[in-house]
Amino acid sequence: MVGERDHPVDEERFRRLERDYNDATEQFVAMNEVLTALGRSSSDPDAVLDTVVESARRLCRCEAAQVYLIDGDQFVLSSSVGLSDEFVRYVDEHPFQRDRRTLIGRVTLDRKVQQIADVLSDPEYGRQDVQEIARYRTLVSAPMLLDDDVVGALSLWRSEVDPFDARAIALLEAFAAQAAIVVRNAHLVRELEQRSAELARRVEQLEALSDVGAVVSSSLVLDEVLQNIIMNAVRFSGCDGGSIMEYVEEERCFSVRSAYASSAELLRKLRGIRVELETTLVGRAALEGHPIAVADLDTVEHLDPHLKLLHDDGWRSVLAVPVLRGDRIIGALVVRRKRPGAFSEETVEFLETFASQSALAVWNAQLFRELETKTAELQVVSQHKSEFLASMSHELRTPLNAVIGFSEVLLERMFGELNERQDEYLRDILSSGRHLLQLLNDILDLSKVEAGRMELSTSRFSVRSVMEYGISMVRERAGLHGIAVTLEVDPAVDGIESDELRIKQVLVNLLSNAVKFTPDGGHVDVVARRDGDELAVTVTDDGPGIAPDDRERIFESFQQGRRGPQREEGTGLGLTLCRRIVTLLGGRMWLESELGAGSTFGFSVPMHRPAPSSPVAQDGDGHHLPVIVVVDDDRASLDLMTAYLDGLGVRVVLGRDGNEGIELIRAHAPAAVILDIRLPGMDGWSVLTTLRDDEATRDIPVVIVSILDERSRGLAHGAADYLVKPVGRDDLVGALRRVGAVGASGTGVDASTGPAADLPASTPPGRGAS
Repeated sequence: MVGERDHPVDEERFRRLERDYNDATEQFVAMNEVLTALGRSSSDPDAVLDTVVESARRLCRCEAAQVYLIDGDQFVLSSSVGLSDEFVRYVDEHPFQRDRRTLIGRVTLDRKVQQIADVLSDPEYGRQDVQEIARYRTLVSAPMLLDDDVVGALSLWRSEVDPFDARAIALLEAFAAQAAIVVRNAHLVRELEQRSAELARRVEQLEALSDVGAVVSSSLVLDEVLQNIIMNAVRFSGCDGGSIMEYVEEERCFSVRSAYASSAELLRKLRGIRVELETTLVGRAALEGHPIAVADLDTVEHLDPHLKLLHDDGWRSVLAVPVLRGDRIIGALVVRRKRPGAFSEETVEFLETFASQSALAVWNAQLFRELETKTAELQVVSQHKSEFLASMSHELRTPLNAVIGFSEVLLERMFGELNERQDEYLRDILSSGRHLLQLLNDILDLSKVEAGRMELSTSRFSVRSVMEYGISMVRERAGLHGIAVTLEVDPAVDGIESDELRIKQVLVNLLSNAVKFTPDGGHVDVVARRDGDELAVTVTDDGPGIAPDDRERIFESFQQGRRGPQREEGTGLGLTLCRRIVTLLGGRMWLESELGAGSTFGFSVPMHRPAPSSPVAQDGDGHHLPVIVVVDDDRASLDLMTAYLDGLGVRVVLGRDGNEGIELIRAHAPAAVILDIRLPGMDGWSVLTTLRDDEATRDIPVVIVSILDERSRGLAHGAADYLVKPVGRDDLVGALRRVGAVGASGTGVDASTGPAADLPASTPPGRGAS
């Protein structure tokens, strides 16, 4: 009997255990699903939340489950199961507030699990409108907590009054914790994506700034620079249009120079108004030194002329950014949009950086424009000066001819004898007339050299005969003072191909100076020798010497060295003219001197004209010049390189693309090539490779001058040197000197014989006395 009574009890216990086992198995499966979903939460957080709410609804045996996320003082339905479309739509239009009128509001405020056995019996529950749609009765909610932060709530309901037991509440807490992890992971992923996107934008902006900076720095034409700046400012700031203004300091106003994405009519009107410094938005931004924006022009009560013009043309928002160089106002960037709205801090910061980077480019372009203007003015002045000197020279020669001629006639006693005083005065008149004539001749010759109009006549002549002629011109004067003049000509020196008249002119001037400053009974030694492919001539005296401070000054026009008492007056132009003539002949001049021990003036000129196949060219005046080929597609860069090379004793040949450059290099076999990389068609890298692959051109030194900073790549491809624009004249000349295209003195050299010999430390070029 006892066993029979116990049998039902064992069966009931078995079924309970079986149910507990099934529940545990189901919980394990559900948790496994959630954990598996958590592994992919970074890629699809919504799917993970859907798994959480579905598992919570199934295991807690209820009709609906929802996840609400906190958004300020409201809740946003993020994931749900068991809800009607009507409920979802209504809650979206009438969201739950974070207050005590709802259960999810209470649990997020109290930070603990709570339930309402019957919402119809709860006097605090205040969302009967939602209850009437969903017809729920029993509610339970758990806060989604993570590191003490409440991010939302997980809520369940049953349509009948049926409170959730402890097991269901424990499951709800576990699911709420998992949902919180999902939300936090989603936030972290979203933040990481935002940071990555921001970083990508920053990198893109930096690359854009670098590219734009390189482009604007490579051009010195102001209009090209300004157009490039405003185009890229509008493009990278996401605006609809813009303009760039140049500040006119004398008028204290801004002038619109260029516009982008603007009608021709608007640009015409903008250029027709005065944008005053003190009374406009642009002026205020420049004076205060920071950008100023107007989010909506419709809201501005009094528009200045510039803003009114933009408003009438349909523009709604404007940002003015000053372009400054230190405290100096260079101009202003103005970007605009057709729609109203504030400009982001990122946009303002970007345009500030852009304006700062552009200031130097604009400043350089303005200086280059002023330099071009000054150069043109100087050319006009130089031409007028030459014309004036030529005219005055001819006008003065006529009376001087009479003065000199009549003085000589009277001194020859053709009209009777002269007393001693008359003879003395006539000799003074004759000497002064001849001195004035020499001065006129020197001035006229110097003017011709400076204007590039001195004609050279090249012929072959004897070096010894020229030296003897020079000595003969000073022998009488030297003899009067007991000065011995000696001549030494190297037997290796025979004939020379040059301008005989100009070499005589230089030699006679040096000999005259030497005799003039040598004391009575002294010596003057003339030596002519061969130095490689050059004729080197030195004139040495044992006069008082020249002080170091005077060694450069005496080569300046109308300057004379302080070398003690002078027996006769000099023109002050002799040494200046000598150095110019020697340079014109392709040579150099130098000076060695020691106070109290005398001075040595020397010059050297090429012995022969170069062969036709040599890299040295012959210009229109007949003197010999090495060729430098410049390959660049930018007109301003070509002009600048040409200006840099002016005065170096070289001939510049210009190529505007890679193919033309190769043809010119093969035709001229230049002493050096200056090559840009960014060329139309065949770029500079291809040009360099072609030159190195060709046996006829592989040994020609190539100096790359480019906006691209890729020195290692350039040298690896065979470039002799690499310069990054903007390039100064000293940098370019230094590079050409290093590759042997010009000598240490800055003059061109023949690539067939190598660079001109460097001057010794004790023989600085061209100094002496006249």
